[in-house]
Amino acid sequence: KDRNLSLFYTPQGATSPDLVGILFVISITPADSTTPFASIADVSCFHEEDEVLFSMHTIFRIGDIKPIDEKNHLYEVNLTLTSDNDEDLRTLTDRIQQETFPHSRGWYRLGQLLQKMGQFNKAQQLYDILLTQATNESDKASIYHHLGSIKNNQGAYQKALTYYEKSLAIKQKILPSNHPAL
Repeated sequence: KDRNLSLFYTPQGATSPDLVGILFVISITPADSTTPFASIADVSCFHEEDEVLFSMHTIFRIGDIKPIDEKNHLYEVNLTLTSDNDEDLRTLTDRIQQETFPHSRGWYRLGQLLQKMGQFNKAQQLYDILLTQATNESDKASIYHHLGSIKNNQGAYQKALTYYEKSLAIKQKILPSNHPAL
């Protein structure tokens, strides 16, 4: 809301040649969006900053990016709060959902996404936690299979085989002998 106050803080980020200072200029049309946001000036420790809080899932469209002071690596980035009926955003969201394991849900989907991104250690940490919280054998079989896949991707083939065998042993107990998952 106060450009000068915002600019007061930006040079701190531009003191190193490896850093860039950015001033975000956000445009909001409240009638176009149901995304929650609120002024927190009355409850903030920094009343003079007149801060606005946005909900976690808020998405902005990036507009112009222009230099304010090239010598100090300072740029202005214009953002616009997306509207609820933004077709481009809906198309992108649908595409991402189709490409990121549409048959998986929740934490399992995140684990598969981490694997796809090559973040094998993070995926393993997630599946290890899920394994300790699993309440049924079907979930455990699935988790062991995912852990096997992670180890296979890491080249730890013996450990992968161990996980796959655990998954198979559980499936053999809970599924009919002619089930395609066997």
